Amino acid sequence: MSYPHGCLTFSRLKLIFATLPDLHHPVTDAEFDILDELYFVTPFAELSRKTGLAAPVLEENLRSLLEQDLIRSFWPDADTEQAYEPTSFGAICRDAFFLASKEGLLQHNTR
Repeated sequence: MSYPHGCLTFSRLKLIFATLPDLHHPVTDAEFDILDELYFVTPFAELSRKTGLAAPVLEENLRSLLEQDLIRSFWPDADTEQAYEPTSFGAICRDAFFLASKEGLLQHNTR
């Protein structure tokens, strides 16, 4: 069966919805506060100061946001994106920089 050009088929709709943020798992209040500060690349120390979160709590929430692909991390400088590695994240976390991803901004703005 042929469809008119531009017609949304079921497979196209599935692809569209697969790229939307998962709104069934809303972010926590702490994660929301972190995302609120990550519209621009921000170092860990400044993020801790602005959110008022203690370093261990901030690190835990950053891990969660990275696992959800809601933020990106940068290390050793603000221009070098670092892939999230759970085993080494603790060693670099407090020297890293962070930025909300497109998905993170969508999640933040739909709350």
